[in-house]
Amino acid sequence: MAQEYQTVSQIAAVGVSVIDDPHLAVAEAVAMLGTRSLCFVLAFVPECLEPADVAEALNLHLPRTPVFGCTSGGQITPRGYEGNALLLVGFPRKHFRCSSALFCPLKPVSIEETAIKAKTLANRFRTTANWRRFGLTFADGLSKQEDVLVAALEAGLGAMPVFGGSAGRGIAYDVTYILHGGKFHENAALLLIVETDLYFESLEFDHFTPTDCQLVVTEADPEDRVVQEINGSPAAEEYARLIGCSVGELSPHVFAENPVLVRTLDNWHVRAIQEVREDGALAFLSAIENGLVLALGRGKEIIETMDTELRVRGPQGEQPDFVLGFDCVLRRLEIEHKSLSDVASEVLRDRRVVGFNTYGEQHGGIHMNQTFVGIAFFSSKREIDL
Repeated sequence: MAQEYQTVSQIAAVGVSVIDDPHLAVAEAVAMLGTRSLCFVLAFVPECLEPADVAEALNLHLPRTPVFGCTSGGQITPRGYEGNALLLVGFPRKHFRCSSALFCPLKPVSIEETAIKAKTLANRFRTTANWRRFGLTFADGLSKQEDVLVAALEAGLGAMPVFGGSAGRGIAYDVTYILHGGKFHENAALLLIVETDLYFESLEFDHFTPTDCQLVVTEADPEDRVVQEINGSPAAEEYARLIGCSVGELSPHVFAENPVLVRTLDNWHVRAIQEVREDGALAFLSAIENGLVLALGRGKEIIETMDTELRVRGPQGEQPDFVLGFDCVLRRLEIEHKSLSDVASEVLRDRRVVGFNTYGEQHGGIHMNQTFVGIAFFSSKREIDL
């Protein structure tokens, strides 16, 4: 099976396996990483593999290499979108250094304690001359804490860019896990501070624009991200009326294609709907509060947008060596519903993207949904004056 996966990067080591036995899958994926000295490995685990068994196998096959990661809503491998693949991405010591911290239990997040812990981690991590830093964060995608977490990390890390994805587990929305210290943890988040001598660029895009149709949250439970009323009416009924369907027709595919957006300064971000509750309320995947004004979103062409936004170029006009991508599972659901999976996978292959499908994305101090967030790494070295 390994021979079906072409090399996506000259810098990163990538291993993939679709074997449904955790120990055999890890063995195959680790073998694909090769013999390069790795600073750390990211592991994105499919729903079909038992996390504890994956952790045991990783400890056996990579005993001296730190492995971080999470369970996923899907994977982006060198073949494009996949749903049952174990994906390992290795970062070589030649170009990367890292330091890590686990936040467990995650809920409830203390902004002050989280900011201090992040700042302390950064201060204790010795800097390398002319190398540049960024943060990676993976959080329990069902904790409902990502909004506060990312704000606290920004407070602690200052101008350091932070990229992240909420852990998933297929589209079950039942439990998610974070990998750190050789174990998978529930109700947890991970922060990696990474240094590199490579040039990199940030990526963040969705394919929606706001319409004039407004939705005002008139009754909500912010702690549980549940909205009972929109525009003074039962939430599910009003949302369904505004998009032109019945409450019974509401589904993850409908939510994915008819998102609601919130404005943050000059930018619009998706606040994705997770499900309809039995009482007619709507459960969300991002922060919701009373009085929040939302706009119904109108979709642009999703494949064209993906192809255009991933055409990032480096200092010499070159294509990235690889892109580490965190892509919302709701984007993938929309792509599948429109029978565009093969086309989307071709774009992801051509743009050298590896990563996973998330329950939410973090960048610029904001937790959002239905967005692609990523880091494009280039073979050119970092400019000293950056």
